[in-house]
Amino acid sequence: MTHEDAGHYARKHAQGTRVNPAIRDALLERTKDGKLPCAIAFDIAKRLGVSPGQVGQTADLMELRLVKCQLGLFGYGRRKSIVKSVASVNPELKKAILEALINDRLPCRRAWEIAAAFGIHKLRVSAVCNALGVRIKPCQLGAF
Repeated sequence: MTHEDAGHYARKHAQGTRVNPAIRDALLERTKDGKLPCAIAFDIAKRLGVSPGQVGQTADLMELRLVKCQLGLFGYGRRKSIVKSVASVNPELKKAILEALINDRLPCRRAWEIAAAFGIHKLRVSAVCNALGVRIKPCQLGAF
């Protein structure tokens, strides 16, 4: 959704889509000022044994704004993204990213898996993607 769509996140979902009460309650406990940090969303998913996508959908239906993407792509105030490009790229990391592309994009989930496999921070994967001109999409929470 674009900035202009802020506050209208529920429109992404079919009319009649219902809110999961357990997820709703967890979101109400953990959100502040209508904002849901990515890390909190993933913690809720893990704690409740549901997918991140289910938490993202419920957040959308509640018109909560996702912030502080763990890949650094959005939700950081006026700066929006905190991803910086890198001057040099590890060839093995580059290969892993390029092999994981789907329709010329790296799914968020694969970015996380690559970060774990290489023992590096998720932001580093984003930075390498930025240097390679690779977009990360789709988001596991459904933000993009």
